[in-house]
Parts: sequence; structure tokens; C-alpha cells
Amino acid sequence: MRRYLTLAEVKDILIKENEKREELSPLQKAALGHAEEFVVLSLDDTLQLVDELMALDFVDERHAVKIADILPTSPDQVRAIYAKEKIVLPPEQIKEILDIVAKYI
Repeated sequence: MRRYLTLAEVKDILIKENEKREELSPLQKAALGHAEEFVVLSLDDTLQLVDELMALDFVDERHAVKIADILPTSPDQVRAIYAKEKIVLPPEQIKEILDIVAKYI
């Protein structure tokens, strides 16, 4: 079964893999560098945030992971996450998302 990974999960996997091997591939090194630069929350907090977001009826796993990676702080940032699928969330739902994210940042 496939599932979406947060950037914090990718960072954790690559760090563990780096400890097992002598050296990561150049692509893995680049991915780890990116993760180290942009991951804000701990792995536990990130997973908890994803779970909280997915408890909302209107947030699926893909969007919960994207929200946890980006940590939007404004309605426009939330709208941008959903824009690709042409989903328009009402202001109340956007506020619910932002309120949950605000607890973690």
C-alpha cells in the first residue's frame, strides 16, 4: 500500500539510511540536505499534525501531508495548496486548518 510521506519522515529515513551505509547517493544527499533545511517540526509533531488534519472531513492524506510540510500561516497559502485540484474551501474550513497548524508552530 502506498502512502504519502512528510518531509520530516523522509529526513528520518535518510538519516537512518546514512547511519547504516558508508555513504548516501548524490540524490539522497541532496534530498537529505533539502529536508534538513526545510523541516521545522519534529517527526512526532509532524505525524500528530497530519493525524489531526486528517480527522477533518475535508482534508485527505495528500493535502494533510502537504499542509504539514508547508505549515501555512495565511488563508492564501491554504488556498494555494488546494488550487491545483481546483478545490475551493470555504473560509470556515480554511480557518479550521490554520487553527490546527497554529498549535504546532
